[in-house]
Amino acid sequence: MRLIVIGGDAAGMSAASQARKRRKRDELEILAFERGEFTSYSACGIPYWIGGLVDGPEALVARAPADFDAAGIDVRIRHEVTGIDLAARTVTVVDAASGREFREGFDELVYAAGATPVRPPWAADRIGGVFGVQTLGDGAAVHDWLTVDEMPTGGPTQPGHRSAAAQQAPTGQQAPTGQQAPTGQQAPAGQQARGRRKRNAVVIGAGYIGVEMAEALVRRDLTVTLVEQAPQPMSTIDPDMGALVGASVEKLGIDLRTGVTVQGLETDKGQIRAVVTDAGTLPADVVILALGVRPNTGLAEAAGIPLGVTRGLATDLRQRVVGPTGPVEGVWAAGDCTQVLNRVSGRPVHVPLGTHANKQGRVAGINLGGGYATFPGIIGTGITKICDLEVARTGLSSKEAAQAGFRFVTATVESTNRAGYMPGAVPMTVKLIAEQETGKLLGAQIVGKTEAAKRIDAFAVAIWNGMTVSEMTALDLGYAPPYAPVWDPVLIAARKAQDAL
Repeated sequence: MRLIVIGGDAAGMSAASQARKRRKRDELEILAFERGEFTSYSACGIPYWIGGLVDGPEALVARAPADFDAAGIDVRIRHEVTGIDLAARTVTVVDAASGREFREGFDELVYAAGATPVRPPWAADRIGGVFGVQTLGDGAAVHDWLTVDEMPTGGPTQPGHRSAAAQQAPTGQQAPTGQQAPTGQQAPAGQQARGRRKRNAVVIGAGYIGVEMAEALVRRDLTVTLVEQAPQPMSTIDPDMGALVGASVEKLGIDLRTGVTVQGLETDKGQIRAVVTDAGTLPADVVILALGVRPNTGLAEAAGIPLGVTRGLATDLRQRVVGPTGPVEGVWAAGDCTQVLNRVSGRPVHVPLGTHANKQGRVAGINLGGGYATFPGIIGTGITKICDLEVARTGLSSKEAAQAGFRFVTATVESTNRAGYMPGAVPMTVKLIAEQETGKLLGAQIVGKTEAAKRIDAFAVAIWNGMTVSEMTALDLGYAPPYAPVWDPVLIAARKAQDAL
């Protein structure tokens, strides 16, 4: 039997690895195609590399193509799948190095093509200094654009100054899990190697990647403006919690512009000079586009593979692609190109995260290898930081709970990460959302500083297991003054939510 995998990052290579563990080479041939230069890397770590917290990019690569080859998985990097023929059971592939087009047959197919960045019309042109941040190649392009400040001005970058990723990465964007991302978001090498000192950065989009990149640029001593069309940053949390984030972001010296719409970009000789908004023009030497992503399913759709309501691929519990009449024979999907079940709302959603991609890929691979595994869905847990501010959420926001039809109450409490008399005690805010009739916990949000955000995991476990806030008030949580007040913020919030019912 022959398995072809489209996409060589988290989902695709997890599927390939699990299938290989369960079936020997003479039982199953595995061939994986990856459009970019790298396999199994942490895109989530890119902001921390840009910000100087991580030496890289090698540190972000979990397994290189040679590692997979040694395990009996044939990985072809810089090979783009451009067509799928379900009737003939073949894929069409283009080798970027030679330009050669060829076809390969398959018995089973794993579609793990990731997601593609949202690009408004004003960002469609190729402009030096304007970047997305989704792939390791993207991160290398940003890193090199900024690193030119550390070299003599007016001349080309010396090879010793360029990152390995920038030297290897092909021009353009690569989808997080491998295929079919639009090209043209990074400048040619000649433009990247020249330029005046970078002083002003504009980050467009104040979601997870946006705030993380804002921190990275602050760490590089740039003047940073963070632009968000919504009334608040971090729109996946409630407005009152988002206001806390906004106030903290501004205290860090970041110029936060909410309720502002970007209308275009000003350039000079192909390089960025300013961002034009409906509230004025912002000078810019570098622009980061953090506007979100969409499922990368164009290739699947063109092949007649049905899409779900989110335009991600719909799968069953075993990660088999399903349509109106049932599973699509021999086609599996995992990662950012799929839609998943939100276990709280009961609705299909698109939530592109590496944690989900790895789990889904593992499930697909186990099943392909003859085992049995299922992916039960997600509850929307997310966590991030910007400088010393930590932000986390799980379950439903108030808006999402209302959209799902719940009647609910909310409770917000202020507490500290440690006993108040301990050195390093700092405040945090916790907000809970609970179903009115049952008291079942529907969602939780945390904004605070040191040791705040990871408390979201306690709430995530409670939501996953359908606990009520009343049940949570009696949880036996760890206590010692260096780690928590005698009443942990988790317990205080649960008790306040119980009182609100």
